[in-house]
Amino acid sequence: MGELNTLTGLFRSRRRALPVLLAVLSVLPTLSYASGYIYRYLDDNGNVVVGHSIPAEYVDNGYEMLNSDYSVYKEFAPAPTAEEIASRTEAQKARIVAEREAERLQQWDESLLLRYSSIEDIEAARERALSELQIRISILKGNVRSLKAQVENNQTRAADVERRGGEVPEEILSAIDALRYEIDEAEKNIIERSREKEEVYAGFERDIGRFEQLLEKVEIRRRYSRSALE
Repeated sequence: MGELNTLTGLFRSRRRALPVLLAVLSVLPTLSYASGYIYRYLDDNGNVVVGHSIPAEYVDNGYEMLNSDYSVYKEFAPAPTAEEIASRTEAQKARIVAEREAERLQQWDESLLLRYSSIEDIEAARERALSELQIRISILKGNVRSLKAQVENNQTRAADVERRGGEVPEEILSAIDALRYEIDEAEKNIIERSREKEEVYAGFERDIGRFEQLLEKVEIRRRYSRSALE
């Protein structure tokens, strides 16, 4: 009878110990990760989730790595959206364009200051360049007049042959074709040189405008220096 009571007591004590044992077992997974990190993130419903791992589909949404005491160890920002990436790309492009423009202006300014000391110098250089181009145009126009005269001369020879009832020699016809080709090429060159003349004039005008800006900057610095000394 005493043995039966003893067994019953042991059984009852084990039943009382079972909830405690289960509680301990439930804590064991957490304890086993005590030396690792814990992740905190938002699920699709906007709920905060804390766990020892994070599903791959939530990584791009941003998350936090926590220490075992739930203090934040490191934060990971959400991955940029397509719009944000496009905006950053445009900003980078704009910055690159701005940097290149600044470099171009610097090189332009240095070149102007090396070549010229006044606006009159630029105007004189412009007239020289335009004069050289005009000379080339005049030469080309003279060549065209000469070539056209040769064409007319060969055409007169061909007409004389035909009036006499003969057949125009191939050399005359070939000469006329060759002269007409040279005329076309010369007239194209005249058009190109005329366009170049306009571009050169416009380029010097830009140089003059930029040089005036440089002079204004120099004058402003001089005024500032004088006022500082006073």
